[in-house]
Amino acid sequence: MATKKYLELQELADAELIEELEGSEAAYEKARFDHSVKGLDNPLELREMRRDIARIQTEVRKRELAQMTPDELAKRSKIRERRRRK
Repeated sequence: MATKKYLELQELADAELIEELEGSEAAYEKARFDHSVKGLDNPLELREMRRDIARIQTEVRKRELAQMTPDELAKRSKIRERRRRK
């Protein structure tokens, strides 16, 4: 089942998505620093922030792949196939 956050990310424009990613990464770094210095009330917030960042990065990558030409996708498939053989 898709989470509410994931559904919200699909509605954002590309520029808004990049802006959201930058803001989330900055907030995560600040929270991590605060946690190491004085501790957080709920350290599980860090995990949720990491997962939100991963959701945003996944959506960005999905859009990048959707915009690729068939030639770029074919080249990508060849690269992935070579990696699997190793």
